Amino acid sequence: MFKSKKYLILLLVTAMMIFGAVGCGDDTATEDGEGDILIGIMVPTTGSEAADGIDMENAAKLAVEEINAAGGVLGGRMLVTTTGDDGCDPSMATAAASQLVSEEVVALVGGYCSGATLPTLAIYGDAGIPFVVAASNATSLIDENPGWAFMINSTGLDQAASAVEKFISLGVETIGVIDSGDAYSADLKEQTIIQWEAAGYEIVADDTVQRGEVDFSAFVTTIMANTPDAIYWTGYQAEGALLIRQLREGGYEGVIMVGDGSSAQELIDLAGDAAEGVLCTGPPLTDFLPAAQSFIENYEASFPREPGAYAALMYDATKLLADAIERAGSDDSAAIKEALDATDGFEGLAGPIMFTEQNTLARSNFVILEARDGRWALVE
Repeated sequence: MFKSKKYLILLLVTAMMIFGAVGCGDDTATEDGEGDILIGIMVPTTGSEAADGIDMENAAKLAVEEINAAGGVLGGRMLVTTTGDDGCDPSMATAAASQLVSEEVVALVGGYCSGATLPTLAIYGDAGIPFVVAASNATSLIDENPGWAFMINSTGLDQAASAVEKFISLGVETIGVIDSGDAYSADLKEQTIIQWEAAGYEIVADDTVQRGEVDFSAFVTTIMANTPDAIYWTGYQAEGALLIRQLREGGYEGVIMVGDGSSAQELIDLAGDAAEGVLCTGPPLTDFLPAAQSFIENYEASFPREPGAYAALMYDATKLLADAIERAGSDDSAAIKEALDATDGFEGLAGPIMFTEQNTLARSNFVILEARDGRWALVE
């Protein structure tokens, strides 16, 4: 009898210890809200678009540094980041997204190449993790979004409209279009063709090249035979710079415009003198944002480079996410998503942020840039 009673007491004490340990762990993770909050950064840090990806990563880390220096979120909790390298490649992006989910990030910022961002949407959606997309803007992202991604860069529909409007204002009547076959560039080209033809104008050349292409002679020959008033390149800067040089060397004197995937300073540096006068449907660059001057100073003090094309948007994405965590009053991913859904006029460097029912930016943020004297200049 004594032995049985002693055994029961031992079992009871052991159970209480186990229950107490488990309960303590749960309280720390949820109810007490203690400890750092882990957020993911999803950008290309290797590959041909690594320069832009690293620039975006820098901007996010600068925002986190400022947030933490000001006291963090939720009464003093610090934000911590972990980066996934999508390489602007769908397979790499899928693996990186799965890794970030396994690290138990509560939310993410990033997204550069639309083709790499696209397959990650279902992964984050299935895991119930909100994703503030800073740069990717193909319209295909809208259809594939399970509701957990929030795009703060305007879509390809808006960019195509900006291109068409500018061409018309210049008196352009015929254009040639060329993309690099990926989700972003193919989508932008398609949207441009639809809107250009709907406005009553003609496409006289339409071509696709592969990423990494260095020889555009066939397209140049087609252009010189059809003499369009303007060319619109919808791909990225590495190929875009070569295309511009070969068009000018081949004798083309018409308007050349590039999409926002070629809006980095690298395009002008690589194209050299041939870039002079090239137009761009660009994102809101920090150089032309009055609210971004202190950001530029802080960025250049922290990193050995100027902020790039998507630095302002990535900084805004990170600050918006921190604001959503505060408004949610929790590090719970579902609560953060609800707070992002309710965003109404959050003021970022690039302007106010609010979302449509499709989780896209409820305004167009595209500007027209022109290459002048080796730099991008804003076209008034």
